[in-house]
Amino acid sequence: MAVINFNRVSKRFDLHSERARSFQETVVGAFRGNRQEREEFWALRSVSFEVQRGETVGLIGANGTGKSTVLKLISRIVEPTSGEIEVTGRVGALLELGAGFHPDLTGGENIYLNASIQGLSRDDVRGKFDQIVDFAELQRFIDVPVKHYSSGMYVRLGFAVAVHTEPEILLVDEVLGVGDAAFQRKCLDRIQGLQRQGV
Repeated sequence: MAVINFNRVSKRFDLHSERARSFQETVVGAFRGNRQEREEFWALRSVSFEVQRGETVGLIGANGTGKSTVLKLISRIVEPTSGEIEVTGRVGALLELGAGFHPDLTGGENIYLNASIQGLSRDDVRGKFDQIVDFAELQRFIDVPVKHYSSGMYVRLGFAVAVHTEPEILLVDEVLGVGDAAFQRKCLDRIQGLQRQGV
């Protein structure tokens, strides 16, 4: 059974060569007749594929070939320009450093926020809270606002939340490259455990 189905999916981004930096520049530019140059960039064009339950897929390619865009489309961070995407199951995602975290909230508060966005109730999060903190190894820093976290601490917390929210589909971009070797090994072991469970 396919848990991810892309049917002729395309995604276009509009690149602006020069943006106004203030409201005043926008108004002045409008009166002068300045036209922003706009370039279309197609990250994906008519892409079709399926991922079956329990299957592990890696996306490999040069920069700008649409790998991260595919992951963002699966997780509904962005919508396709055309085509259809079907995703069946709870998605856990670790795509960008600090994505889904509010910088002024503590690590603990961000656990609740991030897990609730992924569909867990407050009681569910309360039951998993200690496991998440232990996995991230951030006990000493869990009550500190995440704006004071290092990039490695962000990854630890983000990955811990993503794998403890009972995902049926786990999306991981290249952010694991930020963590230290021991934590990377711990993450890979956890991913292999999820694979054995059919995630």
